[in-house]
Amino acid sequence: MKTSRRTLFATMLTLSTLTVAACGGGGSETPAADGKVTLTYALWDDRQQPAYQQCADAFQAKNPGISIKITQSGWDQYWTDLTAKLVAGDAPDVFTDHLSRYPELAANNQVMDIQPFVDKDKLDLSVYQKGLADLWVRDGKRYGLPKDWDTIAVVYNTEQVAKARIDPKEFATWTWNPTDGGDFEKAVAKLTVDGKGRNGLDPDFDKNDVKTYGLALETGGGAYGQGQWSHFAASDGFVFTDKNPFGSHYNYDDPKLAETINWYAGLIKKGYMPPYDQAGKLGVTPMMEAGKAAMVTTGSWTISSWGKDFAFAPLPVGPQGRKTMINGLADSIYAGTPHKDEAWKWVRFLGSAECQDLIAQNAVVFPAITTSADKALAAHKAAGRDVSAFVDEANDPQGTFLYPITDNAAKVEQLVLAAYESVMLGKADASTALPAVNTEVNNLFQ
Repeated sequence: MKTSRRTLFATMLTLSTLTVAACGGGGSETPAADGKVTLTYALWDDRQQPAYQQCADAFQAKNPGISIKITQSGWDQYWTDLTAKLVAGDAPDVFTDHLSRYPELAANNQVMDIQPFVDKDKLDLSVYQKGLADLWVRDGKRYGLPKDWDTIAVVYNTEQVAKARIDPKEFATWTWNPTDGGDFEKAVAKLTVDGKGRNGLDPDFDKNDVKTYGLALETGGGAYGQGQWSHFAASDGFVFTDKNPFGSHYNYDDPKLAETINWYAGLIKKGYMPPYDQAGKLGVTPMMEAGKAAMVTTGSWTISSWGKDFAFAPLPVGPQGRKTMINGLADSIYAGTPHKDEAWKWVRFLGSAECQDLIAQNAVVFPAITTSADKALAAHKAAGRDVSAFVDEANDPQGTFLYPITDNAAKVEQLVLAAYESVMLGKADASTALPAVNTEVNNLFQ
């Protein structure tokens, strides 16, 4: 979940102070002469759209009076469009929501409290992965039903790992630390090859003539580094906020974070990772597929995009153990929809085993319902993919930490992204850039 989002967050900051009246027409089309209602449903992942179309087809068969129109756009464009439409009072009736976004939407009265519907229908929320349903509640109001969860692991090119004479079994116990990078950095160095075939451990390695980078770099990440650096920092003892969810004090001034980000940026200086200003243009997937990068840390939402030449490994064990950020999406209802009952029927169906089993069969993401997630795991296995790295991490009671849920997320992201990029571009040291921006961040909560 992506690329640099500076433009997106600038737009969100401009619009977030505005609120939308609940009387807006929403993204719904005017009911047809036969009384049929069309609901719009927005999502950002094109890999998931076919699976959710199956859910829509099944739902429409059971509810012939309701039609579902799915719209999809990439992550950045999705949030830019959604923010603008919320302000204009023309938002989709139902949309995929993110933990970092809903507090602001709720504060602006742009997303509907569905707790009354949950109570009325006596919905059993225990079917979801432990803790997921509670993440969408604030002050007794519920703003979404869980749809999936994700963790982070390592994707590697099996052929390049074999050429480097690395036994993948070593990945099960590899280590990391911010001083010398541990076993993980050694593997990255071995997989980095210059134009003359010398790897990163060779004294004659030419960092200015790299043919294959040991580790691909996904730009962005900014404030939270979900797929990039969060796991390293957490495994060194860094904690984002004073409490989660709804903390009011960030800890970007923690020396543990500074040493982690400096180590991460150091991989670029050593030639093991592509320069930050080039990485976005090169793209992670194209680099991996072309053999220009051998590994990358990424989320379980990308599993289906990796072909037979790739495999998955767990994150390395840091000084405080193996840690992964865990995140969960939900489906929310636009507060201004004129079709609240119909929208609730659709959200309830999206959160049901019937729909989430269909999602599981497509093996795109891990559904929020535990039995459906098990079916997704089986579907991956049937397709010849071992995705246990993602699942084992999720099942480790000490191995996960929650995506930060706070107010002012868009402003935090904008501030920290600028500081983070200055370090990654070699223009600043994390030990000074991050404490400085931390003061600005925490002033937002005064």
